[in-house]
Amino acid sequence: MVNKWILRVLACFPLLTASTALSAEIHGRSSTQFQWYNDIFTNNKVAEFGEYLNLSVTKIDKAGKFSIQGYGRATQDVSNGEGLNGRLYYLYADYRDLYEKVDLRFGRMFVNYAAGSALVDGGQIEVKKVGPVAFSIMGGRNVFFDLTGEATRSEDFVFGAAAYLTGLRKTDAELSYFMKFDKDGLARDQVGASVKQYLFNSLKLYGNTRFDIPSETFSEVLAGVKYFPTADLVLTGEWYQSYPIFDSTSIYSIFAVNRYQEGVFRTDYTINDKISLNAGYSKQDYGEGADADVFEFGCRIRPIEKVQLSLNYDRRKGYGGNLNGGIAEITYEPIKPLELATGFHYDVYERDRVTGEETARKYWAGVRYKLTQNMSASVRIEDNVNARYKSDWQGRTAFNYSF
Repeated sequence: MVNKWILRVLACFPLLTASTALSAEIHGRSSTQFQWYNDIFTNNKVAEFGEYLNLSVTKIDKAGKFSIQGYGRATQDVSNGEGLNGRLYYLYADYRDLYEKVDLRFGRMFVNYAAGSALVDGGQIEVKKVGPVAFSIMGGRNVFFDLTGEATRSEDFVFGAAAYLTGLRKTDAELSYFMKFDKDGLARDQVGASVKQYLFNSLKLYGNTRFDIPSETFSEVLAGVKYFPTADLVLTGEWYQSYPIFDSTSIYSIFAVNRYQEGVFRTDYTINDKISLNAGYSKQDYGEGADADVFEFGCRIRPIEKVQLSLNYDRRKGYGGNLNGGIAEITYEPIKPLELATGFHYDVYERDRVTGEETARKYWAGVRYKLTQNMSASVRIEDNVNARYKSDWQGRTAFNYSF
């Protein structure tokens, strides 16, 4: 019901500006798809048609300040008698630079603050050009989906506010507040902060944190540094900490959980336009002496102009089981409009010593053909072989049109 109301309201905007909308521009992308796969919940084979539409209407007014943005999908399962299923991911009206200082956005939109993020049926107001600081406030109905569609109830709402630096070329910073309500009252009450700083033209420092007020706990902390001494070499170091926080109104909030920590070190090096390498190491700490080590290595090789080979290997050992596997993928462009690709994934994993080692394999192949400058078609087919399936075929065909 709310979706229909939003669609009707936003559909009226072009009519309200009909006198100036003759020069309006409509751009977007349509993707018509047919896919077949095995539903892991029902174990039924699914054959499904889908239409995905991304739409942008700009230059509605003479000043070019008003626009409409939208994205959604509609799917129909033709194999199991399921009805038409639609999801509206966003559809909002955007008016920028009101009095040269205010941006307004109304409708369904995704809002991302350091303190929290949500898909909102409501509005967002940003006040900018107030010295080096800008302000944002948002609020509305909290939208979320389950397996069959939208699961939002009438009592689900979110509100938030943020202050952030603007106009500084090498510095970004934000301080924000986020709260969420459900049928039982206040479910989330959080503050957050993020910062990003460039130094000496070769160093980037960044960090994010989120603090849960009811439990007086930092639910997430991220600190990282990227060092790029040359354009071809990037060195990355990160430390991440997560403490799972459930909604205050959830029964799960009374259960004890462990804090998770992870340290990441990564190197990306482009030798030339033919070869690039990457390597990484992660130390995972699950608390109470449980940890794991993860090693990753990869490369991209272009032996000739029209062929690219990607190889990746990863090795994990420790808490939660062991993993040893790799990926090989190759793309070939025999003529400019045509791209062929194929790949092979192979993993050997051990969840525990009772089950022993098991293997999982994936074989896939795809083709993409660019029909015109704004039209393309693609096909992808894959087969998964693992402990559950001896053969699990699935695939997707798509026709894409940009306008």
